[in-house]
Amino acid sequence: MKYELKIAGLFLSFLSINLFNSCKKDKSALPGLPTVKTLTVTEISYTSATSGGNITSDGGSPVVSRGICWDTLFEPTVNKCRTIEEGGSGLFKSNMNHLTQNTFYFIRGYAVNSVGIGYGKQENFTTLSGKQPGKVSDIEGNNYDTIVIGTQTWMKENLKTTRFNNGLPIPFVPDNQEWYNLMTPGYCWYDNDLNNNTTLGALYNWYTLDSASNGYRNICPIGWHVPSDEDWIILSTYLGGDTVAGGKLKEAGIIHWQKPNFGANNETGFTGFPGGCRDFDGSYHASGSYGFWWSSTEFVIGGALCWYLSYDNGGSYSYGRFEQDGFSVRCIKDKPGGR
Repeated sequence: MKYELKIAGLFLSFLSINLFNSCKKDKSALPGLPTVKTLTVTEISYTSATSGGNITSDGGSPVVSRGICWDTLFEPTVNKCRTIEEGGSGLFKSNMNHLTQNTFYFIRGYAVNSVGIGYGKQENFTTLSGKQPGKVSDIEGNNYDTIVIGTQTWMKENLKTTRFNNGLPIPFVPDNQEWYNLMTPGYCWYDNDLNNNTTLGALYNWYTLDSASNGYRNICPIGWHVPSDEDWIILSTYLGGDTVAGGKLKEAGIIHWQKPNFGANNETGFTGFPGGCRDFDGSYHASGSYGFWWSSTEFVIGGALCWYLSYDNGGSYSYGRFEQDGFSVRCIKDKPGGR
């Protein structure tokens, strides 16, 4: 009898141990929250930015959706602002839009599985500032919207004046052969059509803005000047560099655009057309596709630097062109005490 009780006791002990281990095993197999790493914020603009995350573990249950959430308050959640991307593990990228200019935001990546929502480590960023100080008028009374970009104030429209700011006229040169032979100031309208004045502004050869060629006159309003290549570089650098600056200029409205797929969201609602150019031989090209803007910087005799943007990407590029070419002009405000 004692032997039988001993056997029964051993059997119950064995059963208890296995049940305990089974419970431990089942408990450890239960899924948990996914693990997310928040990516650094990039492509910061006035009203948009890009981030994303890396799902390093799904927690034992498939991730059904993921994205980023943001707020002006600490530790943002999906209950406020968020993006929603397809589920899955690994890296993902997500874009934040409709942000407020010059605003500090907190951001976290998140992932959702059957257990709940897992959040990544918090990051932060500040959107760019694009204050609107008002308008400026040229010598002929044409009004231009302006915008502050970083430490600079720019016109948001192409110059269209036909006079220097001392009132003297700039020669109008529609003839191709005369344009080709011109080594002094001259301007034209694209395709010699005065109706292009409103949307495109005027096209000027480089001699029109070069003080040594134009008798030390200025085509910009008093207190403003044609930007140097250094001025353009400062602008491009502030906006994140050559590869993205063009798209941000379009988005901010300093470069009016109407072509699609130009590399940035035009959330400010400013539209128009890039002004194209007039080559040194008098022919017109690229209106609606490319914009060219003079700098005041000469890099070789007969050649000066310009900046151009294309409809099909967000870059902003500098290169040299003949001084007889006709390009658009954007003026930049003088700094206190000089340029």
